Amino acid sequence: MRLRKILFFGLNLGLLLAAASSRAQAPHPSEYQLKAAFIYNFAKFIDWPPAAFADQKSPFIIGVLGDNHFGSGFEQMIAGKKINDRPISIQTFRTAAEATNCQILFVSLSEKRHFPEIVQSLHAVPVLTVSETDGFIEAGGMVNFVDEAGKIRFQINDDAAKAARLKISSKLLSLAVASSH
Repeated sequence: MRLRKILFFGLNLGLLLAAASSRAQAPHPSEYQLKAAFIYNFAKFIDWPPAAFADQKSPFIIGVLGDNHFGSGFEQMIAGKKINDRPISIQTFRTAAEATNCQILFVSLSEKRHFPEIVQSLHAVPVLTVSETDGFIEAGGMVNFVDEAGKIRFQINDDAAKAARLKISSKLLSLAVASSH
């Protein structure tokens, strides 16, 4: 239990520092700066199969499907950073079919009515799906942000991740909050 608290504290501290350093002039990171920091750090705790990348030099693509509430802050935060020695690219997609070449896909609340189709079109594709909407985990999404006592936390559907051949670290799994899944 003590180790879990230390890991949780360390991950949250790292996420907050990453978000805060991305915009030093802002005294408190916004909700979407924090979520962007979480998404960036999720990548450090997940293994993708080699087939998830076109080749050794392909960038690590983080996609946004639907309304993009991150603005340019996400690009500023990841500027010059790499994930697994790959440069990071942020892309916006209009459909889930366009997003099959990304590694992480944030599915905006604006797409809630399409969750079943989105999840189905990405089933077994090595794309980590992330959202912030009630019912996303139950629809087959992999990670969902939730508000817990005014703090951003996340739920994980490890079965959905495994079906897409993604291996989520036990450290990250231990930090997730329980869902009704």
